[in-house]
Amino acid sequence: MRQNPAETLRRVLPKVREVLHVAGVEMQLTAAVSFLTILQEESVSIHTYAHSFLQVILLHLEHRDAGVSNAWLETLLSVIEVLPKETLRHEILNPLVSKAQLSQTVQSRFVSCKILGKLTNKFDAHTIKREILPLVKSLCQDVEYEVRSCMCRQLENIAQGIGTELTKSVVLPELIELSRDEGSSVRLAAFETLVNLLDIFDTDDRSQTILPLVKSFCEKSFKADESILISLSFHLGKLCHGLYGIFTPDQHLRFLEFYKKLCTLGLQQENGHNENQIPPQILEQEKKYISVRKNCAYNFPAMIVFVDPKNFHMELYSTFFCLCHDPEVPVRYTIAICFYEVSKLLDSGVYLIHKELITLLQDESLEVLDALIDHLPEILELMSNGGESTVQENKLSSLPDLIPALTAAEQRAAASLKWRTHEKLLQKYACLPHVISSDQIYYRFLQRMFTIMMTNNVLPVQKAASRTLCIFLRYNRKQEQRYEVIQKLIEQLGQGKSYWNRLRFLDTCEFIIEIFSKSFFCKYFFLPAIELTHDPVANVRMKLCHLLPKVKSTLKIPADKHLLQQLEMCVRKLLCQEKDKDVLAMVKRTVLELDRMEMSMDAFQKKFYEKDLLDQEKEREELLLLEMEQLEKEKQQNEGRPMSDKTFEKKRRDTKTPATLPKSIPVPVPGPSSGTPSTSKEVKKSKLIRSQSFNNQAFHAKYGNLDKCAGKSSTAAYTSSVSGLAKTSIISLTDDSFRTRNASNAPTPFSPNAALPSTSRGAGNSIDAKSSGSKDTQPRKATLKSRKSNP
Repeated sequence: MRQNPAETLRRVLPKVREVLHVAGVEMQLTAAVSFLTILQEESVSIHTYAHSFLQVILLHLEHRDAGVSNAWLETLLSVIEVLPKETLRHEILNPLVSKAQLSQTVQSRFVSCKILGKLTNKFDAHTIKREILPLVKSLCQDVEYEVRSCMCRQLENIAQGIGTELTKSVVLPELIELSRDEGSSVRLAAFETLVNLLDIFDTDDRSQTILPLVKSFCEKSFKADESILISLSFHLGKLCHGLYGIFTPDQHLRFLEFYKKLCTLGLQQENGHNENQIPPQILEQEKKYISVRKNCAYNFPAMIVFVDPKNFHMELYSTFFCLCHDPEVPVRYTIAICFYEVSKLLDSGVYLIHKELITLLQDESLEVLDALIDHLPEILELMSNGGESTVQENKLSSLPDLIPALTAAEQRAAASLKWRTHEKLLQKYACLPHVISSDQIYYRFLQRMFTIMMTNNVLPVQKAASRTLCIFLRYNRKQEQRYEVIQKLIEQLGQGKSYWNRLRFLDTCEFIIEIFSKSFFCKYFFLPAIELTHDPVANVRMKLCHLLPKVKSTLKIPADKHLLQQLEMCVRKLLCQEKDKDVLAMVKRTVLELDRMEMSMDAFQKKFYEKDLLDQEKEREELLLLEMEQLEKEKQQNEGRPMSDKTFEKKRRDTKTPATLPKSIPVPVPGPSSGTPSTSKEVKKSKLIRSQSFNNQAFHAKYGNLDKCAGKSSTAAYTSSVSGLAKTSIISLTDDSFRTRNASNAPTPFSPNAALPSTSRGAGNSIDAKSSGSKDTQPRKATLKSRKSNP
């Protein structure tokens, strides 16, 4: 049909018709699916399809095999959606009059019910009233309960097609009668249809007709089959919502007590016996009871609305406690899914369910944990902002068990084989800077992120830990701690013994570029990143080539002209000396991409306005954190207590820096930004010194050797630059500039006061890296040297 529809219809379809008369089940099912696919792909026009395929479909609707009959019926129902009205009348509706008679088979009448439910939306009200509704009434009175139940379930579609007036005069009386039917499946169908149609009926119909029916149905449900209880528990929330305005106080209380009873159904019968000793019928009953409690958990948010959130503690807290501690995983899983909705509804009363949050975080089932962490950031934010007190100096101070519960949850996820749950949990931990203090994150979570990055065997988990660590670093409020983290990243990952760690360092650099300002990356990570062009492992060099365009995008001209030259020399060295063919091919593609890139300028450009504005906001955030730390130190010296978050927010507003950046760029806490002027007198002085002393400073000798492939012009430029360095004999460095460090004496536990390789905008300092010929088993350490001039 796709390649040659005309010839297929002429030569193939007749053969298919012939063989389907004697075909087996598999061929019948395949034919039904194929006919449906031809319709969905619109291989032929609707007119041609109806002419060629419709009769074949109608012919096999009453196949003796129920599965085959249902397959052809599904195809027909899809065809009805697109057939023109006249075709529907002549080919389907007219024959349906005879097919729906009692003289026909049960299967024929069963099929007629479903077709009538679909046809209602295709005709006008007059045609429906005259031709369709008489058939509907007849099938609602059918002698077989399966037919009555099927027709009852189609009444919802019919009611939506005929409008409110006809529904009240024709459909509602039928539903009332069916709700008293002797067959339990018919009564169940009538109840579910009434619940789904509540919005159509007015207040009088609800109070005088529907409410008594629902009341009677609930009273009889415990005496009937448990399957009715399952349906009732599932629809109870919708029912209470639809009838909310017409309950008397007594009826309101009775419905609430009925819900509470369903929430504990079957728990009283727990006796601790081995499942092998319990009769099968009892086990089946317990499974139904579990389904009832699961449905109650699903409807819990609706029941909070029903009782009013103000009355939650008095009316529903004990029920919520039972659902969170239910012995069955499906019940706890469902309440974990609903936990965020419950938190939103409680608003300022969210503190009431703190303990239940801890309980679910500590749940032994990872399925429950996985369901809870989907909205963990939103839940924790509500917890930290809500509660009895509107001002909380210490975030979540009323929830001391939160941090142990979060760390235990991560450890359980890490110990399991469900790495996707572990990955998701690490991603959600990125919200913690908004919830708990910077010191708590530093001492309880940050080192764990390092451990995962260096020891976990699952790449998505490692990347999630890396990104979360970068966000923790962004929000860290102590410069000393930030320096220590940066140093660990460079020395344990960027210069690590394992090439796998160095690959993760490049992933981390990518996250740094995304999360921090350009100046932050250039200051701390630019040189350690491009140092990996000398890495002995081809995979590391190839990954760096992928990253180079993003690295170049962090540079601003003319302030970072020296870094741009450094980058170009590294690329030239790769082009000249790379021996791995795959890496060389990647280098060539990267060079073309780098050449096409337009450089960002120090001044705002229209072309890069939005990106530059966002980067400026990041720099403001980073500078703000430095200023806040200084204010906090001054306040601790003067008053002996830390600065509150309230003061921090006031300072943020005073500096006109937004509290949060766009969601696409997470805003955790940065290190110092050299690209933004500081208000500190010492910083201003240090910048003045650097501007005088480093104006023409050359690159480090290691990187200077890279220009062997660059030609005479590059050599001349390099010689001139080195001559400029000779003019400066003594250089005064401040804390945020370079410090000389002996690589051989670098401590293994990284001291916060150890020097960091950094590159300030406007300064030409760089890092002496290890030679490219070093083996992978040796740590790759960077040493800062003060180079004498040697033109």
